[in-house]
Amino acid sequence: MDINWTLALVAASWAIILGGAGGLLTDIGEWYRNLNKPSWQPPDWLFGPAWTLILGLSGWSLYLAVSGAQTSSDVMFIGTLFGINFILHFAWSPLFFKIKRPDWALFENVFLWLSVLSLCLFLPSYSTLAGWLNVPYICWVSFALLLNLEIVRRNRPFGDASAP
Repeated sequence: MDINWTLALVAASWAIILGGAGGLLTDIGEWYRNLNKPSWQPPDWLFGPAWTLILGLSGWSLYLAVSGAQTSSDVMFIGTLFGINFILHFAWSPLFFKIKRPDWALFENVFLWLSVLSLCLFLPSYSTLAGWLNVPYICWVSFALLLNLEIVRRNRPFGDASAP
């Protein structure tokens, strides 16, 4: 099998940019530490390695799906799925950590979840493995959605003008 290095670079860049941006936009500061979080929340140090693995697998799925595409419209469709996912994945951390609106992040998280589900459902048409490589992603985003929901439930309301 010949490796398409341009495609490999695009797929790796997709994962590296998302992972790096998520890390840079995540502020584990006083505001976050003071949130009432459930006992079942993983330790903060776990999120970086988990996202690195998950996004690496998803980037690999991008490579496999595009490699298995038969037409340019297939490649465009796959690119659109990953482009939408990129935007939605990228948007969550600023909503939660920078704007300090877990409620908005929760709303956005539903659309992120749907975008990951679309990867799981549509990519097997191009590569069975590509679909399976996104199962950890949808599992983690499902867990993150529940965690986000619980944080909102325990800490609302958000956006109070008198809050620091």
